[in-house]
Amino acid sequence: MSDKIEKTEDQWREQLTEEQFRVARKKGTEPAFSGEYCDTKTKGMYCCVCCGEALYHSDAKFDSGTGWPSFFEAAKKESLATEGDTSHG
Repeated sequence: MSDKIEKTEDQWREQLTEEQFRVARKKGTEPAFSGEYCDTKTKGMYCCVCCGEALYHSDAKFDSGTGWPSFFEAAKKESLATEGDTSHG
C-alpha cells in the first residue's frame, strides 16, 4: 500500500463527494445494484478515489450477483487491506 495520506475530515470532505466520503472514509456502502460501477464494462484500471492507487484491472472484474463491483485479482496485493465485518451478526 502506498504511504498513508494524513488529512483532516474537513480536507477529505473538500476532496470527495458526500457519498464518496461516507463510503471511503466512514466504511459505508451504497445500496446494492445502485452504484456507478456496478454494471460498467469500461476497460482499464480502477483506482482508489482517495489516493489514486491502482486497485484492480477491468479484466479481473466479474458479476458476482451481489450488486457491488467484484474482482478476483488486485492490481498489487499490497494495495488492498481487508477486514471482517460482523456488524450484521
